Amino acid sequence: MFNPVHLEEFVKKVTDAIPPGLGELPESAKHQLQLNLQRWFEKMDLVSREEFDTQKAVLAKTRAKLEMLEQRLAQLEQEADPASIGTEKGE
Repeated sequence: MFNPVHLEEFVKKVTDAIPPGLGELPESAKHQLQLNLQRWFEKMDLVSREEFDTQKAVLAKTRAKLEMLEQRLAQLEQEADPASIGTEKGE
């Protein structure tokens, strides 16, 4: 979910970008613009930068753990005696 303060800042930037010849937007128009932008952002299913950074850190940690486990598995496979693998299963 978006921080309302960020949304208000965005609305202010949009309204400031309107040429001065068109006059000031009434408060009701600014409020309506804010509501429409909020609905539009929600439909886009965006995440905040904080959420993104948190998930990025979790993914990096998971990736590092996976690489460590893959290395350990490869090490165990090298240490295993191929002849004893078949006999352990009763073959």
